[in-house]
Amino acid sequence: MPKNTEYNIDKDMENQVNEDANSVNTDNVENQEQKVAENGLPMDNAGEVIGEVEEVDPAEAHKSEVAELKDKYLRLYADFENFRRRTAKEKLEMISGASADVIKSVLPIVDDFERAKVSFDSSTEIEALKEGVDLIYTKLYKTLESKGLKPMQSKGEVFDAELHESIAQFPAPTEDMKGKVIDEIEKGYYLNDKVIRYAKVIVGA
Repeated sequence: MPKNTEYNIDKDMENQVNEDANSVNTDNVENQEQKVAENGLPMDNAGEVIGEVEEVDPAEAHKSEVAELKDKYLRLYADFENFRRRTAKEKLEMISGASADVIKSVLPIVDDFERAKVSFDSSTEIEALKEGVDLIYTKLYKTLESKGLKPMQSKGEVFDAELHESIAQFPAPTEDMKGKVIDEIEKGYYLNDKVIRYAKVIVGA
């Protein structure tokens, strides 16, 4: 047999072996890719799935979620209760502190009134007593004014149900006084621009 012919036969056999090997490798890769695609999980060389997903019971999942939400609700409710109690306590302390501040401011005026009462028993000078009472009144008024108290000017003003309390209606002395306050029986007051006492008035009809 010629040498060239033997060489060609050997070459053909070598090519055939390489083609078979490539075919086997390609099939393995395709099969492995197909298995991975079907399972959605990586596989080892033996074809075993690595790390299988544990199935979760939907009922158990719902119970766990409900328990978690209940715990959050209880914590939130406890925080709100603590906030409410703390706010109520602070409000009471603030009111108590404000009252004490006003009382401290008024106590010197109470002392003045007590001294004035003693003077009424021993003094016969009416003018001096009147002057002393006027001074005490002015002192009291200035003290309350410093705390935000302000008198309401009602006489001659148009009747306003938001400010005035009508206790009677009299014929207006003039035409332009109809519907207006013609007399003030009890003065109204503001505290920091908020009405704390309505004025009792007589309205012209």
